[in-house]
Amino acid sequence: MERRHKILIGSVTSLLAVLLITTILFTYALFVRQSLGFSRINSDLIALKGDTQNKISELSLTVLSLQKNISNLGTLGINTTTDEDFSKIIEHSKRAVVTLKTEVGTGTGFIISRDGLIVTNAHILTGGHTLTILDYNQNPLPGQFVGYNLDMDIVVIKVLGTYDYLELADSNNVHIGEKVIAIGNPLGLHYSVSEGIVSGVKRNGPKHKGVYIQTDAALNPGNSGGPLINKEGKVIGINNFKLGGSENIGFALESNTLKKVVNGIIQGQLNETLN
Repeated sequence: MERRHKILIGSVTSLLAVLLITTILFTYALFVRQSLGFSRINSDLIALKGDTQNKISELSLTVLSLQKNISNLGTLGINTTTDEDFSKIIEHSKRAVVTLKTEVGTGTGFIISRDGLIVTNAHILTGGHTLTILDYNQNPLPGQFVGYNLDMDIVVIKVLGTYDYLELADSNNVHIGEKVIAIGNPLGLHYSVSEGIVSGVKRNGPKHKGVYIQTDAALNPGNSGGPLINKEGKVIGINNFKLGGSENIGFALESNTLKKVVNGIIQGQLNETLN
């Protein structure tokens, strides 16, 4: 083999080696960035978990006590029957719902912008150290943390690409008795749908007053972070928690408050980057 051929082969080999090393370092950097963000959220969540759980328990006792004094909605003259068929809405909506997995459990999130912004509950990440994001076809999505607000139990994640997304409704227009669906992964059952009605609006939560929608749509572990969707296919809230010792008393953070929280997270991240 001639000397120039050997030099050429050596150069190509070196170039391929450099490209391989660069790719490995870039991938590792993304992994480290996501891991660091995840670890920071997780440590904050552990510190917050006990206080939040105590307040949810107190809220459970209060609501259950109130329910003893309330008969069904029919006695109030509210018509809860409807002929709406959610099948088309479900078919569209599921494309914007994602599964979030850690070593300790499974939760739900949903995409709120075409460029891949995902919102979910922060508490579903508690106890985990790695996070896997799956689309509706169970394909993994590469993502990184944008930021979080533990006080409101919200995390924002960004995935690369262009996606179908869910529009956030004006929660001031939500009415008691209107029909809704919840999409999520209850007990690991991917993309399960439960149907119900809005049982109450402007409910108090563990820390904040007047920002939760009460629903009787079944919510179980794995539904947290998923969307509560109205008959127009818009999100009226992000499913957050249910009361212990009760049947079908779930709560979703209303969409108008969610918008403010997400905008605050994004703006805070921009300010941090600029500084």
